[in-house]
Amino acid sequence: MSVVNISCYKFVTLADREALKAALTARCLELDLKGTILLAPEGINVFLAGSRQAIDAIVAHLRADPRFSDLAPKESLSAEPPFKRMRVRLKKEIITMKHPLIRPEAGRAPSVPAATLKQWLDRGCDDEGRPVVMLDTRNDYEVAAGTFENAVDYDIGVFSEFPLRLAAHLPDYAGKTVVSFCTGGIRCEKAAIHMKAVGIERVYQLEGGILKYFEEAGGAHYRGDCFVFDEREAVSADLQPAAGRLHR
Repeated sequence: MSVVNISCYKFVTLADREALKAALTARCLELDLKGTILLAPEGINVFLAGSRQAIDAIVAHLRADPRFSDLAPKESLSAEPPFKRMRVRLKKEIITMKHPLIRPEAGRAPSVPAATLKQWLDRGCDDEGRPVVMLDTRNDYEVAAGTFENAVDYDIGVFSEFPLRLAAHLPDYAGKTVVSFCTGGIRCEKAAIHMKAVGIERVYQLEGGILKYFEEAGGAHYRGDCFVFDEREAVSADLQPAAGRLHR
């Protein structure tokens, strides 16, 4: 497999999105990359595919901007690019929650790395002996492709439904440690901040999402595949395109 696929994001204020769009569009086309870059006032969200050389070049280009110097892309391989074209789009939010007071740049919720989470799930409790609840913040059709064992999900169609669904279940998390998770980390980061804001005491986001967990911990405690928003449709725990095709 010769195509490198990356995904990454950063919550950071972007006041020059038009200029950034033009510059990134030009560089991505020059490198013959395919995929999507989303630019919003709250930050950047990147999904790109191309040759090893081209991916290394665009990551270096992005990191040359001090705002993106710490981007840490998650990688997977495929035989063909899972995108048909290259688009840089301007959005109101890089992930739509419709809660403008949730600003991850102003302060993240605590995160748990994949290796630590695997230890918690192996034991059935966190380091302090509290039960661990895995909370899936993804949409219903994503959850259908695969999720963590015994994970809670609210059967949502779009992420903006999450706050209302959560509100009806706040007592469920008393005395427990909650780990929010999603595909690559962006939704579970916003969700974790919201959960802290509404009074859930012990909340973590899974650092890097399911894809980083697959990379560092394999498929332990996970059942099925991980839905991805490109033509692969899903990847297995070894980060290869899933054998079966999904149908929404």
